[in-house]
Amino acid sequence: MKLSREEVLHIARLARIALTEEEITRMREQLSDLLEHFEVLQKVDTEGVPPTAQSVNLQSVMREDKVKLSLPPEDILANAPRRENDCFRVKPVLE
Repeated sequence: MKLSREEVLHIARLARIALTEEEITRMREQLSDLLEHFEVLQKVDTEGVPPTAQSVNLQSVMREDKVKLSLPPEDILANAPRRENDCFRVKPVLE
């Protein structure tokens, strides 16, 4: 499927990009080639193939969360340079 110059300009307007004459010619060729590849893919028989969102099965690489007892606040704050009650005291980022 060959794109016309007007179709390329329409696509450029939708993308809000300005193209020179040389770029219009190059984009016309490249986009037309891309569409030809899609035409080949449309001819592939996919009857009986279930639609998928992923080409491979997804597996979580994160470990399962397990509830554990936490350390006492005194142990956690033992090396804190500044503290306020049971919290770390830090300099304000935004005033």
